[in-house]
Amino acid sequence: MMRKIQTLYQFDCKVFQQINSHFDKRIMNLFFRTITQIGGVLFISVTTLLLIIFTSNQTRLTAISSAAALALSHIPVQLVKKLFPRKRPYLQIETTKILPNPLKDHSFPSGHTTAVFSVIAPFLIHIPLLSIVLLPIGLGVGISRIYLGLHYPSDVIAGGILGVSFGCLCFYFVS
Repeated sequence: MMRKIQTLYQFDCKVFQQINSHFDKRIMNLFFRTITQIGGVLFISVTTLLLIIFTSNQTRLTAISSAAALALSHIPVQLVKKLFPRKRPYLQIETTKILPNPLKDHSFPSGHTTAVFSVIAPFLIHIPLLSIVLLPIGLGVGISRIYLGLHYPSDVIAGGILGVSFGCLCFYFVS
């Protein structure tokens, strides 16, 4: 069992290093530094609130379910971070390229990825055609967390699963 865990961790590190190795490319750096903000507390909270205020009917209910999913999904994120205090990759892998003043809390699961997927999941259910725009945004946020040296791929995958799960649950309970 430990051997399998070690093999998975090594694979996680290898994928992380492949993505993070492109950090010095100016256009990619600008793109990922920008898109990562979509999963941040300020942007995602304000966007969700504006959708609640300025939409109506089913779209407003969808926005409300997104807000509920955003709030509720961060309870397990914080619990899991305490139960599995995984150090961020830049603290474990010497060659990691990072921005100044990186996050200091634990890395598993990715809160930004959880946030973006918890908000977009209800909209994907309500208006599937939005997946053309929303899925690349969600994936971009997730990849940005690896690119910026803050999360392993497994942190991002776990965050995506948590976000989608809460987004779907809240959509079905609210709508």
